[in-house]
Amino acid sequence: MLAAILLFTATSSLLLSCNKFGDMNLDPTRSTNLNPALQLAQSELQFSGDLEGNERLSVLLTMPLVQHIAGAWSNQWGGMYVKQDQYLSLTWEKDYPGKISNIVDAVERSKDDPARTNLNAICRIMKVYLFARLTDLYGDIPYTQAGKAFTNNITRPEYDKQEDIYTDFLKELKAAAQQLDVTRDKNPQDLFYKGDVLSWKRFANSLRLRLAMRLIKVKPDIAKAEVVDAFNSGVISSNEENCKLDHENVQNDYQDIRGNGLSAALNQGDIIPYRLCNTLINSMKATNDPRLDHIAKYYIDNPYKAFERIDISSQVKSAIGIVGVGSGRFIWDDSQSEFDITVPELGGNTYRVSNNIQRAQLANFMIRNDAPFFHLTCAEVEFLLSEACFRWGLDLNGSYTDHFKRGLDAACKQLALYPGGPVISQARIEQFQNDNPLLPDKELEIINTQLWKALLMNGPEAYANWRRTGFPDLVPGYYPGYSTSTTIPRRFEYPLSEKVQNKTNVDMAIDRLGGVDSWNKRVWWDKQ
Repeated sequence: MLAAILLFTATSSLLLSCNKFGDMNLDPTRSTNLNPALQLAQSELQFSGDLEGNERLSVLLTMPLVQHIAGAWSNQWGGMYVKQDQYLSLTWEKDYPGKISNIVDAVERSKDDPARTNLNAICRIMKVYLFARLTDLYGDIPYTQAGKAFTNNITRPEYDKQEDIYTDFLKELKAAAQQLDVTRDKNPQDLFYKGDVLSWKRFANSLRLRLAMRLIKVKPDIAKAEVVDAFNSGVISSNEENCKLDHENVQNDYQDIRGNGLSAALNQGDIIPYRLCNTLINSMKATNDPRLDHIAKYYIDNPYKAFERIDISSQVKSAIGIVGVGSGRFIWDDSQSEFDITVPELGGNTYRVSNNIQRAQLANFMIRNDAPFFHLTCAEVEFLLSEACFRWGLDLNGSYTDHFKRGLDAACKQLALYPGGPVISQARIEQFQNDNPLLPDKELEIINTQLWKALLMNGPEAYANWRRTGFPDLVPGYYPGYSTSTTIPRRFEYPLSEKVQNKTNVDMAIDRLGGVDSWNKRVWWDKQ
């Protein structure tokens, strides 16, 4: 199936993409018979299969921004706030002429077809999901007119206010979920749920829950009402219902997107330079987190053979414990003394553990080429419900404490969904739950710090939730001589291509920011 989508991607990219945002929707050779089911699948696969996009957005920017990873030279863009305009622009410049044009067209192609009502609803949900990532990163963006050059010849789309975009998101998700009908068309090409209608309903409602919680500071009454309605409509409630894409065991490049693009971004090259950030490690240590020992590993590098590295975790952990790299630090900063260990795989010979090897990194099972990409999970839903119940005194099939415990349980068990991932015993999970009560006046911090941990490997969403809540309380990784901001940036700046080719419209959006397009400005829902 993925091979067929790959062929479709190569073919349709000639029809649906362009090089500059100014003509991002312009397609004088538009096909009249593209299959919207394959357009949907292409958008799904590109989201997590695109190596370049995942490398720039997640590995170089958002994962270090939220202090999940650190240490590599290329982590400076996100971890030390060294502004790189090209990287900040990439998601915009890839998504609009690619995924966005594709999914907008798929919605249009399927909307009046009575034989494709479910496909149309699924495409509407996917459209919201794709646009949500863009507006959460940039703020006001082209939305209503985006992707409309095919039908309306709009090549300089206007920017919608984020408030209006979110209003439409919530309306669209509710309507699309209600449109889904188990007696209507099946869509086996769908890569998330194989067209399962009930699963897509749960995903739509869970996505509505996520987006509604973005509004807690700007539209709290609407946020509460949408959360309750989304929950009553049915949300993800087990790991079996997680929205994920299971990738093939293929080493991605910039053409082949069957494997996990995030994994490829992390495991490509002669050695893996990325290390876990001490902010994450120390937080997991402080809560006696049973996942830490499985997630954090030490390896002897095997150049260009990441999965043939020798695991020396037990020897190194017994000597120094689990140590990563500090926020805003390179791997060679604060160096540690070398020491020797005996390695059976090396014939019992001694091996000198250098400073770089002593910095813990993600376990191999998390960065396999066939690792699943998790879009929205039971753990996230439970933590969001926990926060909602606490904020508004709700009982949504349980108290905020009940949902918090369920979130911890789901987050621990989620690791077993990776090929080769660990199974954490129920007894150990219950100990973890008992060790971490929701302390008075600390409830929101504890809930959202656990959500931050559960969102490891989903940097953009972890970045959005950190901006929404302020938790965990991250100390900026300012690095003298490198950093171009003393604080953690709050948004991405608009691409230069927009400022040249769509100047009138982008200028109006910048005016609403206060007249300066700065990554230290805040999007509408990120209210102080």
